[in-house]
Amino acid sequence: MNVARRISQIIAECNEAQRRLTYRRLSYDQYLTEPDTPPETFPEFMLRTSGPLRHEPSARRRHAGRAVR
Repeated sequence: MNVARRISQIIAECNEAQRRLTYRRLSYDQYLTEPDTPPETFPEFMLRTSGPLRHEPSARRRHAGRAVR
C-alpha cells in the first residue's frame, strides 16, 4: 500500500511541475524586459491578461497553508 501511495504522490508532483512549467511558458510577462511595470496601453493590458491567470485559493485554504497557484 505504501508503494502505491508513493507512486501516486510522484505522479501528482510531476503533473504539478508540468502545469507550472506550461503556465510559465505561456505567460507573456516572462518575455518582458521589465515585467513589473504596468501596461501602457489598453491593447497591451488585454494581451497580458489573455493568458492563463493565477488561481488564488479561498481564505480557508490559505489559512490551512495552501499556496497561490
